[in-house]
Amino acid sequence: MQIKLVAIGKTDNKNLIALIADYSKRLGHYIKFEFDIIPDLKKVKNLSQAQQKEKEGELILAKTQTSDILILLDENGKQMDSVAFSNYLQKHMNSGIKTLIFVIGGPYGFSDSVYARANGKLGLSKMTFSHQMVRLFFIEQLYRGFTILRNEPYHHR
Repeated sequence: MQIKLVAIGKTDNKNLIALIADYSKRLGHYIKFEFDIIPDLKKVKNLSQAQQKEKEGELILAKTQTSDILILLDENGKQMDSVAFSNYLQKHMNSGIKTLIFVIGGPYGFSDSVYARANGKLGLSKMTFSHQMVRLFFIEQLYRGFTILRNEPYHHR
């Protein structure tokens, strides 16, 4: 199985970029991982929030195949602890799917078409995090999930 993380907009903070690269590299020991950044939309001043979500949605959906499992990182998604998340990953790996895609949307969330295509929603917290930091938090949780599955000491139970 391959895991992809798709996010709208680039990360500007060099420290976050370095940490994301570090955890992405670590993940490579467990699974094929790809972090795919969709560039910020241009000329958004003339677009409504709905139009911006729709255009971002088209770009997100263009990154998916019919056979992919698409999970949205959404504030209203199901929340779980790290051990439950590792079990969630294992369940997907056992299902025989080829690609599991997690998506971090733009500043206004997801379009209706992305919600309609999604196979599920996960929430990282009831708190609000910047879209930049969510990338690091989520990649770290992926890494943590795999260390839990392998009974490695990174996660202290």
